[in-house]
Amino acid sequence: MKISEWRAFSRSVEFLLEAERSVSVRAQAPALAEADLELSLPQRGRGLNEVLARLVEVGLHTPNTASPRFFNQLFGGRIPAATFGDMLAALFNNSMYTYKVAGPHVLIENELLAHMTSLAGFVGGEGTFTPGGSLSNLLAMIVARGEVFDGTREAGMTELKPTIYTSSEGHYSIRKNAGLMGVGRDNVRTVKTDDRGRMLPADLRACIERDLADGRRPFFVNLTAGTTVLGAFDPIPELSEVARAYGLWVHVDGALGGSMLVSPRARERLEGIELADSLTWDAHKTMGVPLTSSVCLLRRRGLLAKHLSESADYLFQDDQPRLDPGQTSMQCGRRNDALKLWAAWQNLGDDGYAARIDRMLDLAAYAAARIRAEPELRLVKTPESVNVCFTVDRAPTEGLCRALVERQRAVVGHAQVNGEAVVRLVCINPDLRESDIDTFFDEILRTAAELRPAAAAPSPAPA
Repeated sequence: MKISEWRAFSRSVEFLLEAERSVSVRAQAPALAEADLELSLPQRGRGLNEVLARLVEVGLHTPNTASPRFFNQLFGGRIPAATFGDMLAALFNNSMYTYKVAGPHVLIENELLAHMTSLAGFVGGEGTFTPGGSLSNLLAMIVARGEVFDGTREAGMTELKPTIYTSSEGHYSIRKNAGLMGVGRDNVRTVKTDDRGRMLPADLRACIERDLADGRRPFFVNLTAGTTVLGAFDPIPELSEVARAYGLWVHVDGALGGSMLVSPRARERLEGIELADSLTWDAHKTMGVPLTSSVCLLRRRGLLAKHLSESADYLFQDDQPRLDPGQTSMQCGRRNDALKLWAAWQNLGDDGYAARIDRMLDLAAYAAARIRAEPELRLVKTPESVNVCFTVDRAPTEGLCRALVERQRAVVGHAQVNGEAVVRLVCINPDLRESDIDTFFDEILRTAAELRPAAAAPSPAPA
């Protein structure tokens, strides 16, 4: 890459960052984007400056996840050090399967995994990076299958009747992964939850007992630390006790809540995490690094190589397994998702990350207090973490969320809680101010008021 090309790229980035200051939402319907943008691929190539201009146009039509009006997903905001780390990873373009081609980035990855396993209480454990929480969950399920059902890596699951358990609030990837790995989606049991969205130990035991009586083989239970909608944390000690009594692998899906381990104030939500066999932890959520940066951590060392390694002399040519992470990964070619997290952690340290997470929880508490104080709003549940679910009086939830985007006022999602449509506000950007939360509620109340006359208008008489 020539210096002049880098300068042209830098100017484009500066233009987009400047544009963020004047555009709060920057989201539009697909048909409008298709009409505004020239996306077809050319027969003959275009010059770099023209390509950069087209990339800038795409950027100006891309939803702004760093906006103070973006509350839609379980990620948001931006840490400059992490963004720069991600840009350098693309510039270096090293694959993470061997030290020979990745160099010190393997050491960086090992340092992160060691620190994260320590925070999880997995003394002497191990881990690997994956392209997202769904695949971290899948990896844990694969390792569990091999550990509980000896020989399945070679012989498959011909005569087995395996069953998996997850709560009614658990992530959809558990059922999806069961289909991918040959267990079958019909063999995933949905365990009931309490009024806070936490898995009930008594119902887990009852589900296992029913399957055993039916001649089935329970082997895996997925606990959740920070459910997608309510942000609930399953009681790990009680559920682990049930699972251990029947020889089940205990996995904790902490894609959202795993980062709470860095905060002395918040880590109590994951009490008993050291009892688990595996943990999913997404750094691209509450740790603020660019997508994706997810890890699957295991309490016992050696299981990744046992269930994943393959002989490939043309690739793995080092005598030290820790320097050939391709032997403990589901992937061969693998992007460097560690450098951006390392850069952010260098910038913030444990203390800075603790303050960041505590700030998110404070923002969620502030939003809940604002809802309680507003007659037209109803708080569905007291927030367990960064998710705040509520309804707006006499306003259709889905239509309200759609109208906020269409009118360029805010981006926020909706979900179902006990069969009721709710607005799900995610306070995951610690750079927001309380005034930004107030502005969001002002906008949602204004939009709801505008929608009510249309909702109340009588239907036109048939011709």
